[in-house]
Amino acid sequence: MADKVLDQEPWTGCAVLFLQSLCPDANLLSLYKNQQGKFIFFKVIKLTLIDSAGGLGGYEILKVHDADPFLGVEVKFMDVVVCQQFLESYSSGAVGHSISQHACRLLAVAQEFTVETQLKAGTHVLDRCLDKLELCLQQIHQSQPERLRDEEIDRLEQQLQLEVLGPPPSQRISIRQQVPSNCFTFQNKVFEDRMLTIADVQSFANGVGRQWKHVGRTLGRECRALKDTAIENLAYEYAREGLYEQAYQLLSRFVQAEGRAAKLSRLIKALEDCKLTGLAESILDIQPRD
Repeated sequence: MADKVLDQEPWTGCAVLFLQSLCPDANLLSLYKNQQGKFIFFKVIKLTLIDSAGGLGGYEILKVHDADPFLGVEVKFMDVVVCQQFLESYSSGAVGHSISQHACRLLAVAQEFTVETQLKAGTHVLDRCLDKLELCLQQIHQSQPERLRDEEIDRLEQQLQLEVLGPPPSQRISIRQQVPSNCFTFQNKVFEDRMLTIADVQSFANGVGRQWKHVGRTLGRECRALKDTAIENLAYEYAREGLYEQAYQLLSRFVQAEGRAAKLSRLIKALEDCKLTGLAESILDIQPRD
């Protein structure tokens, strides 16, 4: 497990996520050879890693390469806990689902976007032993990176950072001051606030994966119906139905308990606090910038 670090030195390891699109409208190899398509796909991968690894820290993308018919994404992990969380997300299918969700939105494909995935550490195919978490962690740890991060990845990271930063601080203050009482801001944009809808609940349940408890505890800071005991009860009661139903019941309970106060702004703020910005963008239907 994550608490059984293999030695006293800083924990590092490397894994390669291989991806192949099963959607005829989106060939990942062709997409990545196009400059604009390359950035969009890189953003899909970043959002997926944020969702599945629990934030921005503990890993970095080293290289994206052609492994025809796959596209390979080499990831260096610097934190065993983060690596374990990623493996658990991958094993549950949450990584593939997150890629599909973000790609469908950012690439604007005409049909549902699905991918075939394979995870390797060196010569080891981790898909064959996902039920043996310690073995997977050991194989990733033994597969040390052979290169520094590509200059191309540096450029994409810088481009993404510029997109995320938005306007200067002085302009951000001005935007906040002008926000009407029935609106809220997200990523320096103003959105009209409203009650959560069934569609919001479904989108949340589809995308949150194993992080539903984390979001529930964040919402529970201001909602008595979502204290820890209630969340654990939901996890137990709907264990057989899976993550989607657990997340669906969580947000449904929030809506029932809070009534008209169950606002979209509260859910988006909770997702931000949990570093699930990709899911927040999806719920708000934010389209990529040109």
